[in-house]
Parts: sequence; C-alpha cells; structure tokens
Amino acid sequence: MPRPLRIEYEGAYYHVMNRGRGRRLIFHDKKYYQAFLDTLTEAHQRFSAIFHAYCLMGNHYHILIETPEANLNRIMRHINGVYTQRYNRLKKTDGPLFRGRYKAILVDSDAYLLSLSRYIHRNPIEAQKPLVKQLAQYPWSSYPAYIGQETPPRWLEQMQIYQLLGKRNRFQAYKSYVDLGIDEELTTFYGKKNIAAVLGDKVFRTQAYKKNRADVPQQHKKRILQRPTSKDVIATVAKVYQVSENSIVQPQQGRQHRNLPRKVAMYICQHACDMSLRAIAAVFGITHVGSVSNALSEVKRLLADDDATQRGVEKILSIIQKTGLSI
Repeated sequence: MPRPLRIEYEGAYYHVMNRGRGRRLIFHDKKYYQAFLDTLTEAHQRFSAIFHAYCLMGNHYHILIETPEANLNRIMRHINGVYTQRYNRLKKTDGPLFRGRYKAILVDSDAYLLSLSRYIHRNPIEAQKPLVKQLAQYPWSSYPAYIGQETPPRWLEQMQIYQLLGKRNRFQAYKSYVDLGIDEELTTFYGKKNIAAVLGDKVFRTQAYKKNRADVPQQHKKRILQRPTSKDVIATVAKVYQVSENSIVQPQQGRQHRNLPRKVAMYICQHACDMSLRAIAAVFGITHVGSVSNALSEVKRLLADDDATQRGVEKILSIIQKTGLSI
C-alpha cells in the first residue's frame, strides 16, 4: 500500500516526530544533542525552516515547525539524513538510525499552536519515568528559553506563541500556562494508536487539501523569500577572508587544495543559495561535479572540528542575512 502524500503548502505548521530504530537511543550525551541542534540551525539557514518549539528526548524528538517555502520533505531529509551521519561519526558506527519515515502532523496553528507547544515541552515530565523533577531543569528543549532561563537560538520563533497568551509578563505567563498540564483534547488525540495526519477541524482539513492541490507541481511554487545569489556569496566570502573575488572564482593550478575561501564559497552556495552541484561547478569553472562534492565534504569536516572555519562560515551567513536575503 503506497504511503499517503504529505500535505505541503506555504506557511504550513507541523508537529514532527521520529524515533530511533528499535527504540534505541539517538542521543547519548551533550555532543549528540548539540549535533542535532546544529542540524536545525542548518535547516533554518538553508531551507528557511522556522522552529517554534522542540524537545529532544533520549530515543526520539519533537519539533514544531513552520515551512514558509512549502518544503517539509526537503527539510526533514536534511535533518534526519545529516544527523544520522553525525551520529554515526560520533558513535563510530554506520547504518540507519531512525525507525523509518518521520511522523508529521499538519497543525491548525490558530487553534493549537499554544497548546501543542505545551504538549511538546512537557515531554520530560510526562514520560513514564520523568527525566527531571522540575521542567526547567531539562536542558534539551526550548522550554528554558521560553521562560527566560536561557538565550534562545536565533532560529527559534517565540513571539507568535507569546502573543497567543496575551500576557504582559510573557516568561511567567508561559510557565504558569505549561504548569497547568496537557489539555484533555490533545491527550486524547495523541493517545490513539494511529494518530491522525491533521490536527484541526473539518474546515481546516478541507482548506489544507485545497492549498496542497493548488501548489502542485512543486517546482512552480512561488518563492516568498529571496535567496542570495552566487555573486552575493563570493563577494561576502572575499570580504571576510580578505582575498580577491577572482581568487575565489578562478581555478588555481597547484593551489586548489589550499584555497579554503573558494571551498567555503562553494559550501555557502549550496547551503544558502540552494544550488545544485552542477550549478556550483559552472560558477567556479569546475569540469567534474565530483570535485565540488569533495570540496563540500572537506568544509563539512572542518566545520565539525575547526573553530576558525566555524566562525568564518557563521560570519558570512550573518552578513548575508543582514542584507535582507533568506538563508
């Protein structure tokens, strides 16, 4: 029996979950949790994903995500695929990590965004064996940021949920709201063996299916956010690394392996501009796409181990973002 198609449209909200194969752990210590959060950062930068809440448990995760570009499948391929690679590298193992296809529930944000954030955040104390006595003690969810205990990552969107509370003291108001516990409707919804694919009433479901049909085929969807061009990237990389744009664009015989700015520019073109390997090769005068792939792999390895490269890439992305372009 074929799998049902995802409902995807611009501005859709989803509660996304996935679990380790055989309920095995997917997070072992701080390194693993941080690797997953780094992957969320990349999904925000590369695919314009907006995260409203998250909770990372030992053997599964919950994400409340908004997709301005109607691209949930691409976002989740990146999150699950890249995190699996990072997990295997940290664990020195190989093979699949997750039990299979992720579960994504389309959400009526007007009716359920606030209560669903509470459901997600209460996971550590709603577990059969609570992980902490006080919810604020659990570090691997967005709850500490929501109550002002931690600085939120820049990709965490909180204002919409605060506005739904309608209270002046947003930190205390949200804490008080979460302390009330999960409402009965969500308890019933998530307590079923086969959870429905849509959290919303009949009117919302009808509208969602109409929007989904209107957005097919996906390659004709209108982009609502303007991405940077390869020229934007090359100019910014040259500025940050204090080199000429020509040294980045033009192949250099005998020095290719040492030209880190050039390789970083290729990485940013894929990461922020959503360019294919073939398109990157054309911009940088490369004959074989395999050379592009090798350059990207080298930058990814450096990002995992080298602080200077991490700072350089973060600075480049920050400068591009400040120009008003979506990354």
